[in-house]
Amino acid sequence: MSSVTAALPLPTPTVPGTARAPWLLSAPAFALFACLLLVPLILTVVLSFQVFDHATGVKNSFTLAHYTAVLTDDYYHRIFWRTFWISGLTTLICVAIGAPEAYVLSRMRNPWRSILLLVVLAPLLVSVVVRAFGWSMLLGPEGLVNQAARAIGLAPMRILYTETAVVIALVHVMLPFMVIPVWTSLQKLDPGVEDAALSLKASHFTTLRRVIFPQVLPGVLSGSLIVFGLSASAFAIPGLLGGRRLKMVATVVYDEYLHELNWPLGAAIALTLLLANLVLMLSYNRVLERSYKKSMG
Repeated sequence: MSSVTAALPLPTPTVPGTARAPWLLSAPAFALFACLLLVPLILTVVLSFQVFDHATGVKNSFTLAHYTAVLTDDYYHRIFWRTFWISGLTTLICVAIGAPEAYVLSRMRNPWRSILLLVVLAPLLVSVVVRAFGWSMLLGPEGLVNQAARAIGLAPMRILYTETAVVIALVHVMLPFMVIPVWTSLQKLDPGVEDAALSLKASHFTTLRRVIFPQVLPGVLSGSLIVFGLSASAFAIPGLLGGRRLKMVATVVYDEYLHELNWPLGAAIALTLLLANLVLMLSYNRVLERSYKKSMG
């Protein structure tokens, strides 16, 4: 009996206040999070339900007119469709370019890996406004692109102030946010798994499709969500390269706040974009997680 009792694990003594320690340690971070994000978001939600009068401004009374206008007006429908279309196309191009680039980066050795990584991260070292002005100079009527077209006998192309210009600049800006997550996933990949597939007579394409890609799918998912979310809420590039006629949601919110002074409508548009982004990104996450589980199963 004594030997059985000795074999039983002794209860771990509980130190007073241990259960509250995680909450106390995370309290400063939560307080900072609440002050910088939750409080402004709550104030924006309250503002979006207030009445706006062009003569007197914002009134402290409840209304659903702003959300009704956003959800029923074809003008806003076209703007939201353009925003998500450009964001989705930017994400697809970043996946098509960034995933192979990350694979090449993972197979390189120093110093070339460091050099290529610096090239990938270089756009992040320059302001978005500066990059947008640079693309406007390249894609303008007298830019280098049209000068090259004239030099080879082609007619000048109208690229600036079109969706094409916005997509080109967004891909340039967002590409590092795709390369880095995929490269991080590839760093965790065991090289022996790829070598084993090749030693079993699998082709390089089959190895990429059946072995490597399923394991880097979480990195592709993370990069896609980051690129799509940042592209949908981008302001500087659509504003400078899209012009006044090519509206996206962020530029419309800017106009409502600073030009029309209709803050409640601007808040309603911004919150609608936030909810739509959450729905699309969570749905995309669910679909990719299911395909990932099937491929790994």
